[in-house]
Amino acid sequence: MGSFSLWHWIIVLLIVVLVFGTKRLRNMGGDLGSAMRDFKKGLQSDDEAPQLKADPAAQGDKTSSDVKREKVE
Repeated sequence: MGSFSLWHWIIVLLIVVLVFGTKRLRNMGGDLGSAMRDFKKGLQSDDEAPQLKADPAAQGDKTSSDVKREKVE
């Protein structure tokens, strides 16, 4: 009754495939993979974010319309 043998895991896997189907399992695996990828990118961008932020004192007293005009020009 300790750990499960290889045959137990094969039977469990077979039952899971029969219940959910291969297409649904493939979709869940793809969703999980993309979520992990996005999470890793989010962690990396947090490290880079302080370097990319502009110093508010360097911008002076610009209004949002001034900033929009600079982007357009």
